[in-house]
Amino acid sequence: MIVGVCKETEALEKRVALTPEGTEKLSKMGLTIYIESESGLASSYSDQQYIDSGAEIKKRNQILSETDLLLAVQAPLAEDLEKMKKNSALIAFLWPLQHKKYVDFLLNADLTGMAMDTIPRISRAQSMDALSSMSNIAGYKAALLGANHLDRYLPMMMTAAGTIPPAKVLVLGAGVAGLQAIATAKRLGAVVEAFDIRPAVKEQVESLGAKFVEVPLEEESETKGGYAKELSDQNKEKQREVIHKHVAKSDIVITTALIPGKPAPQLITRQMVEDMSAGSVIIDIAAEQGGNCEVTEPGKTIRHNEVIVDGPLNLPSSLAHHASKLYSKNILSLLDLLIKDGQPNFNFDDEIIANATVTHNGELISPFVKENMK
Repeated sequence: MIVGVCKETEALEKRVALTPEGTEKLSKMGLTIYIESESGLASSYSDQQYIDSGAEIKKRNQILSETDLLLAVQAPLAEDLEKMKKNSALIAFLWPLQHKKYVDFLLNADLTGMAMDTIPRISRAQSMDALSSMSNIAGYKAALLGANHLDRYLPMMMTAAGTIPPAKVLVLGAGVAGLQAIATAKRLGAVVEAFDIRPAVKEQVESLGAKFVEVPLEEESETKGGYAKELSDQNKEKQREVIHKHVAKSDIVITTALIPGKPAPQLITRQMVEDMSAGSVIIDIAAEQGGNCEVTEPGKTIRHNEVIVDGPLNLPSSLAHHASKLYSKNILSLLDLLIKDGQPNFNFDDEIIANATVTHNGELISPFVKENMK
């Protein structure tokens, strides 16, 4: 069985799907590893490291045409998939709910598409949870970006010239990214508040030393899978009123709220931004899905009414070395479950394999994708 890795083609993508450490582990499983030259260079992994780990450096077209299993971070372009042999498999971030045409292409091409973003969030799958791995990095970097943009200290400073009070940081969304943003902002010395529509995360927020902002809601705000759920208009309005007060008094606001398969919920209105103090900062890491802030421009840092609004794209890629290391380990955990006797075993009785496998043998498989596409 040949496992292939090609150089990522997305403009902002510096990660690689398999590290030399991961290559060595797959080689010991008896698999042949093809790597395109310079695939790991942007993540600080050289071709020689891959060769020393048991990989063979091959040209892109040969990898695509001969590989049985292609590993990638971003979903490869359709023109690359056209070169893959029938019944071969792809593992990557596919985002099938947002990219229905891509799913159709995989079906028509008889390619097995496994999505790292549809692995269920159950305890047995934690080591494969690439969404959490990447969100952790995004939350950390978001806090650093906020501190970098802010023209003030984050911690309280007692100086001969007087005492400077600590900065106030508000984190909207207390998933993995939000919790890491809270932890990082606290380590930098800020006073931190956090809001999430899921009351169950209150304990986690408070355990990190932040104050939880509560909004009493009259409906369930969490899916069975532990994700945030879209609210009714009435509850959205109630939520906005509370958030408005806290946004107005914050020096840094970090927004991380996402709903699987849907545009990011708008949490910060234009009016809220205009009520913030001059020099305040918003870091909207939901920018790739449209953003949580009304004035966010994805991929740009703008000033709106003297408030800095940053909508960064692909934050995990900005820490490419460690992001690749974690992503590679997530893939290896999935392959430990998938590969039996040197070949992939698509056992759809296994909840993890079933949900991760979007397409196989020309059929839509994943129950998660089927349910949410309805």
